[in-house]
Amino acid sequence: MEIRQLRHFLAVVTEGSFTAAARSELIVQSALSTSIRNLERELGADLFDRTGRRVVLTEAGRALLPQARALLAGADAARDAVAAVTGLATGRVAIGTIQTLTCVDLPAELAEFHEEFPGIQVSVRDAPVAELTDALRAGELDLAYLAPDARELPDGLTAHATWHEELVLVTAPGHPLATAGRTLIKDLAEEPFVDFRAGTGLETAVRRLAAHCGLERRITCDVTQIGLLVDLVRAGIGVAFVPREIGERAGLPCVEIRQPEPGRTVVLAGRGPAPRNPAARALLAHLTAAAPAAAGPPGGRRPAGG
Repeated sequence: MEIRQLRHFLAVVTEGSFTAAARSELIVQSALSTSIRNLERELGADLFDRTGRRVVLTEAGRALLPQARALLAGADAARDAVAAVTGLATGRVAIGTIQTLTCVDLPAELAEFHEEFPGIQVSVRDAPVAELTDALRAGELDLAYLAPDARELPDGLTAHATWHEELVLVTAPGHPLATAGRTLIKDLAEEPFVDFRAGTGLETAVRRLAAHCGLERRITCDVTQIGLLVDLVRAGIGVAFVPREIGERAGLPCVEIRQPEPGRTVVLAGRGPAPRNPAARALLAHLTAAAPAAAGPPGGRRPAGG
């Protein structure tokens, strides 16, 4: 049994399909499928039920899952120890992010990090907050940008930096509110809305804002991708609450909300005060070099680019 096979096994579990797993592992699907078949042959049991549209674990697969995670964690610890000695010439770090992150230009930050540490492989996963939180606590991610539902993070997680993002109402260019500049929550009662599917950080923040103001929104369409949400608003299907940077980047009218001014909190989180993984410690130091402290005032390292 090889570490590479176990990593491929966990990739299929995480991504939900062989195609997505191969993409995340940067290999062709046939190579990943062969790796999994060899692992199943060695163990003498099928690990996945491949009959449905989405692969699911068999009983044997469920039995292997915690052991595979433990073995990979041990392998990562060994690799981290070597990386610490070799001055981070090699290493691997996994970071998660919410899809609508705007307070940090993550691609630019990772490009700068790669220039400083070209031997470190960075894995990036975007997912809903609950999934990122679970992956962080399970050790599958070293760091993650979260928009938490509660005021405090779950036990075992630490906020290394905190930002406050302003939310605005975006509309189609020809909408009556497009030139209003500002509006009140109570004036949106008759407006149709486009929203993210339940479970995302943005949807949670918007739902909480609406409940606080007694606004019963009429959701005409819910989506899972921010690009599609923006396109639907532009087409006139409804209005939406988004971080200001997203609305401005899309070229849509951005209407400020009065009483109250809506926003959400974004944190860069990790397990404990500092990552054990030297590569993750280096990335954390880079990302927080000019970021606000966890208890500091709202702000950010730099706004996201276009």
